[in-house]
Amino acid sequence: MRHVISVLMANEAGALVRVAGMFSQRGFNIESLNVAPTEDSAVSRLTLATTGTEDVVEQINRQLLKLVDVIDVLDMTGDAHLELELALIKVRIKDGGTSIEALADPYDVAEISRDGDLATLRYLGDGAGLNTFVATLEEADVLVELARSGAVTMTPGAEGLHYQEPAGDSVEYF
Repeated sequence: MRHVISVLMANEAGALVRVAGMFSQRGFNIESLNVAPTEDSAVSRLTLATTGTEDVVEQINRQLLKLVDVIDVLDMTGDAHLELELALIKVRIKDGGTSIEALADPYDVAEISRDGDLATLRYLGDGAGLNTFVATLEEADVLVELARSGAVTMTPGAEGLHYQEPAGDSVEYF
């Protein structure tokens, strides 16, 4: 089963390497990985997608929490959460072929640049929709290049991952 896990971790050199190394050492595969600073520049949010049974993912979560840089872990799978993916897609515009607008119409797609017979599109939506859109582009033989972000998730409402530095204390992650 596919699981999407969000991790708050110190925004420190080597933190991502330690997380990726933990996956590698235990033979877990990362399907997608996305990391960026949060509202607090000292903390990053890592979102990854992986597959495994409930027991395997529970083990992953426990192992992640043991890493020195990790502050909190939340498996979003099965809980209410918002999940989006961003993709930049380069397509070839064919004379007399199916219009890109017609192919893109059912999706949240915008053309962001055009250079000769190549257009770059921006897709925003869920991963399944992106897979379907990419298959449509491949079938129309117009797909040239694809760059996708992987899942980015957040829980709705007040629940979720939050970090508050203890008052008056300096935090050391090592």
